[in-house]
Amino acid sequence: MVTAIVLINVEAEGIPEAAQAIADLDGVGEVYSCAGDVDLIATVRVPAHEDLADLIPGRIGKVPGVLDTVTHIAFRSYSRADTDSAFEIGVEGA
Repeated sequence: MVTAIVLINVEAEGIPEAAQAIADLDGVGEVYSCAGDVDLIATVRVPAHEDLADLIPGRIGKVPGVLDTVTHIAFRSYSRADTDSAFEIGVEGA
């Protein structure tokens, strides 16, 4: 599974509609509206790298109001749960 974080700039008046349209696409996990340099951030999970080409420029980029996308492909995932469980290894019986 390939995970990507997509930064999306959208016409200001169309942010809610674009966000919902993007969230409704297969392969899109969450869509966040945010302050800062971009209007929306979407998490994307697809089976293969080739599927990113279909989803991001092919579908997200064609949502009405979308002006630009920048994609960051994730190599590895870290979470608090992963860190906590790593420190618990060998703790039993200590």
